[in-house]
Amino acid sequence: MLRLCTAANLPEAYLLLHRLAHAGIEARVLNEHAQGGLGEIPFTHAYPEIWIMEPEQEARAREIFAEFERPPASSAPMRCAGCGETNPPGFEICWQCGKPLGRDS
Repeated sequence: MLRLCTAANLPEAYLLLHRLAHAGIEARVLNEHAQGGLGEIPFTHAYPEIWIMEPEQEARAREIFAEFERPPASSAPMRCAGCGETNPPGFEICWQCGKPLGRDS
């Protein structure tokens, strides 16, 4: 196991976890329940951590993390290639049909 990063909160941790899983990288969220210990432990020890299972996948996992941290390139709505529905800026999958948006659509 190899620690990839710490997340600001659980929703952010799980968004990244699902991106890694979509790329075929097995990962885990650790410190998931550590926030209950705040006040007893330093707050920096309670942040959720993303760990990857296979250290050989570190380079690809770091690429995915960098993409995750990068702000959206466009502030214009996107049209889904699958169903034609207009999606607000920042969406990564179509809210109507679930197809990925962006350069793959």
